[in-house]
Amino acid sequence: MASKLTPKQEAFCKAYIETGNASEAYRRAYNAGKMKPATVNRNAAALLQNNKVATRLGELQSAHQKRHEVTIDSLTKMLADAYELAMNPDVTAPAAAVSAALGLARLHGHIVEKKNVTLHADHKHHHTAEPLSESAQWLARLLGVGADSETSKSVLH
Repeated sequence: MASKLTPKQEAFCKAYIETGNASEAYRRAYNAGKMKPATVNRNAAALLQNNKVATRLGELQSAHQKRHEVTIDSLTKMLADAYELAMNPDVTAPAAAVSAALGLARLHGHIVEKKNVTLHADHKHHHTAEPLSESAQWLARLLGVGADSETSKSVLH
């Protein structure tokens, strides 16, 4: 950060990155409780035009973007690489292979675990689970894990 911002300007920048709304960021950073909405909007817009604030927002947006560069494709590659390594004859780690395959299946929506929790008058929790999808049953059979049950369960933790 080349130029020092005031604490309120820094708070505005962070709130703007969090909310994506300049007026809301202004309300969070400044004492705007008694201001009219039009005044808040005008002041927020002026802050966005401030060169130091705009520079800082660019820095924060860049850092925020780098943290979120994990994609379905990058996770798929990581899990596929782990599966290939686990299946290597020199390594032979079937549990790791199953874990990677299940991770891939979950990532791509083939296994979706849903639990319904019902609170009864006696305050005991009763849990139910959705049936396994056809593709999840196929994957479980392929991997040789317990797919006998009609309800979804975590095979590995």
